[in-house]
Amino acid sequence: MNKIFLCAGNKGGTGKSMVATALIDAFLQRGVEPFVIETDDANPDVFKAHSETVQCAALSLDEADGWIELINSLDKTRGVPVIVNTAARNSAGVARYGQTLKSTLGDLGRTLVTLWVINRQRDSLELLADYLDVMPVNADHQVHVVRNLYYGSSDKFQLYSGSELKKRIEGSGGKTVDFPDLADRVADELATKRLTLQAAMGEMPLGHRAELIRWRDEAFKTLSQVM
Repeated sequence: MNKIFLCAGNKGGTGKSMVATALIDAFLQRGVEPFVIETDDANPDVFKAHSETVQCAALSLDEADGWIELINSLDKTRGVPVIVNTAARNSAGVARYGQTLKSTLGDLGRTLVTLWVINRQRDSLELLADYLDVMPVNADHQVHVVRNLYYGSSDKFQLYSGSELKKRIEGSGGKTVDFPDLADRVADELATKRLTLQAAMGEMPLGHRAELIRWRDEAFKTLSQVM
C-alpha cells in the first residue's frame, strides 16, 4: 500500500482524470482509502469531485515548492497509497524537479508507479520517451502504458503497438493495459456534475447506471493489473 500512482501523459485530453477517478474507486472497492493529490490547477476536476469523500490536497508541480510539498505529503501519509493526477503541461516541471522526488523514494519507503495514458497520436509516445529519459525505470519506479479505448479499439493503436517504446516498456517489466470506453452521455454527466463513481451510482438514471456498472467493472479489472 506504499505506492505512489502518477496518472500522467503530459498531454491534455488523453483521459488522465478518468483513470485517476477509476483508480480512486478501485481502491475504495477494496476497502482502502487513498490519499489524492491534484496538480491540475487549471481543471482540478478530480479534487473537486473527491475532496469531501477522501483525503485530498491540491498543489502545483510547476515550481520547486510544489515538489517539496508533494514529498512532505508523501512522508506524512506513509503506508497509504497515493494517487497523483497530473496537469497536461507537467513535462517542464518533471524535467526540472522529477529527480527530487526519485531521490527520496528510498527514504520514504515508497515505489513510484507511472500510469502513462495515451491516445493514438504520435506525440503521446514522444512525450513518454522524453519522460523515460528524465524518470528512467528502476527498482523504485515502474511505468505502465494505458491505452484509452475512447480513441478506438486496441488494434488501432498501431503506432504504439509496433514501436520500440512498447518493447522498452514491457522489457523493463511494465505492462500495456486497455482502459475501457465509457458512453459519452454518462462520462459527460460525471464531468459536468463532478460526481464520484459512488455518488453517480446513487443518482444517475437507471440506463446511465447500467452503463456505469459495466464500465466500472472493466476499469477495476484493468487497473487491478497494475495496482
